[in-house]
Amino acid sequence: MSDHTKQKLLGFAGWSGSGKTTLLVHVIPALKKRGLRLSTIKHAHHAFDLDQPGKDSWKHRQAGATEVLISSQKRWAVLHELGEEPEPELRDLLPKMAPVDLILVEGFKRDTHPKIEIFRSTLNKPLLYPRDSAIIAVATEDYTCPALTDCPLPLLNLDDSEALADFIITHLDRLVLTD
Repeated sequence: MSDHTKQKLLGFAGWSGSGKTTLLVHVIPALKKRGLRLSTIKHAHHAFDLDQPGKDSWKHRQAGATEVLISSQKRWAVLHELGEEPEPELRDLLPKMAPVDLILVEGFKRDTHPKIEIFRSTLNKPLLYPRDSAIIAVATEDYTCPALTDCPLPLLNLDDSEALADFIITHLDRLVLTD
């Protein structure tokens, strides 16, 4: 795909502890079962490392390599050190992904891509959708929550990955990054 801004992508946004990762782990197989090829992008709010101290690739990075590509017969990965560069935005990361039918995004909740909000009333956190016009639906386990009484968006069952996958499939045409 030459224009990655046209890549179909759907975010899952919610407060920490809302169950974004758990939801993705259940929705991914349901979407694959429907024939979609998909990838994910996960935003981390902290430093993370996929490499192991003492390994050769770790030593390469410690010595100052900007990028280290690790390859085996099962997978490959590129580790890129930002140094003093600013954290890349989602739209800067998309061209680094191979074209697929859909990219699922965990985090990046302040970006403008279409999102499903994951809402758990037990967290006592405010809903995101009133301040984020990119949210297209709210997935929850508590339909009776007073905060959702006047919600104009579709309410999805957080525990029904098949219904969530159906919703995503029916909305594929609108799942593109906007400016």
